[in-house]
Amino acid sequence: MRSFFRKNMMVLVAFTIFTAFLIAAGQGMDKQDFVITLLRGLAVGSITFLVASGFSLIFGLLDVLNLAHGTLFMIGAYLGWTVVVRPDTFVDLLTPLALIISGFTLGDVYPLLANRIRPGSRLKRILPWILILVSALLFIRILPRYPIAIWNVENYGQSPVTFAFMADSGTRLPAQPAAFTEVTMPSAFIGLLLASLIGAFGISLFDSTPRMVRLSWKKFAGIAVALVIALAGIAFNDSLTSYFLSLSSNGLFVFAVLVATLSGAALGGLMEATLIRPLYSRPIYQLMLTLGMSAIGIEMVRAIWGRPEFVMPKPEFFNGTGDACPATTLTDWWANHCSTILLFEGRVRVYNEIFIPLVGLVVLISIWILLQRTRLGMIIRAGVQDSQMVEALGINVRRVFTMVFALGVGLAALGGVLAAPSSGLSNAMGESLFLNALIALAIGGLTNYPGAALGSIIVGMIQQFMIKYGQIGISIPFTEIVFKPTPPLVPASTVLLMVIILLILPNGLLGKKE
Repeated sequence: MRSFFRKNMMVLVAFTIFTAFLIAAGQGMDKQDFVITLLRGLAVGSITFLVASGFSLIFGLLDVLNLAHGTLFMIGAYLGWTVVVRPDTFVDLLTPLALIISGFTLGDVYPLLANRIRPGSRLKRILPWILILVSALLFIRILPRYPIAIWNVENYGQSPVTFAFMADSGTRLPAQPAAFTEVTMPSAFIGLLLASLIGAFGISLFDSTPRMVRLSWKKFAGIAVALVIALAGIAFNDSLTSYFLSLSSNGLFVFAVLVATLSGAALGGLMEATLIRPLYSRPIYQLMLTLGMSAIGIEMVRAIWGRPEFVMPKPEFFNGTGDACPATTLTDWWANHCSTILLFEGRVRVYNEIFIPLVGLVVLISIWILLQRTRLGMIIRAGVQDSQMVEALGINVRRVFTMVFALGVGLAALGGVLAAPSSGLSNAMGESLFLNALIALAIGGLTNYPGAALGSIIVGMIQQFMIKYGQIGISIPFTEIVFKPTPPLVPASTVLLMVIILLILPNGLLGKKE
């Protein structure tokens, strides 16, 4: 028992302090205000955790500070919105996106071709740039002419703002389908496939590490899946569009979550394999690259979806209205799918304050089981300690690195698509949440997964209680003064807490000394 307390001393101390904070915070509030603020803090903490946990996994294993993580969170939100509001656009994008990714699925095959080029030759030095240039020219030639039914950010009546408003009202604006005119379907298909293969091979040549490769059918499974998706997107375009348009908002939301998460994971894997991998020995260049990617991502979102803020419709399951709402019991809520439920005579938003924390809890448990109870988790934890030892055991550490980076970005994209119906979409949503995630990681422990959860909950709680006390005020003992925190004090309070904790515990509450 004594060893247990000694081992978990910091956890117990942090839990005691956090409990004392909640008790003190609840003294000046009504019961209903306290419960609602507590649930809102859990909701904010859950979204923050999804971003912070992915960042923590990437930094813990790869030692990469991914400054584009907040932008990837934002991209996940916009991708989810596209599936829910404009499923026809998503279907049209299936083929070109699958073809763009297809060439990068052969990363384990390209070393066979690279080994045939004489090391140190002039061709070896200039060939990658030639192939990347050819690939870029093919993409520039084909992609602008590929038919995709999409909105028009310059026309308000056909802009994402209008489509979002109509979808939130329960109707859809008619959209004009796109057809092949400037380029034929076979030439576009073959051209995009070749551009992907050529570009991926060119990027792989930058990795000069000699590798022995044994061919097997598994190494071609990725490109086979990508080609099947690309062909299905062309052959069943109209059928798929009609099917998705006929789905309920619940079905579209579930599918949007899957698409955003998987797309984020695919984008993360692509980033690691093509951009991050050559820079593992140059951390400053990693920071510059990811910072640049963040800026590019924001500008791409502005160019595609525009600058104005808009909303993503909530699924019907959490958006019921009528005389039976707000629900008074879980049975009433289940029967009417009310958007709110009465708890201690206060209205609680079911999606924001109940569903999102539950998802955060499920993700926390799932990733913990992955890390602690699976072979992959054992490899990841061993790689954090000594990646060279793991590679010496015959394990493909490169693939593990790619999977971890993909998992981290996928979690950020999941957070984005879950946050979109509750907080809306904006170009700044990624930057603000990424700052919260960094503060949470500094509080809990930068490379500690449970620390990411603890820090995120603390950040969410403090911010929401500060917002609430900004409304009702804090009575100063032995005086008649009522202090109301102003909005700038909300983020400042978490920064102040972070500074205090780091002064006392430089590695955070649960972090370990490196």
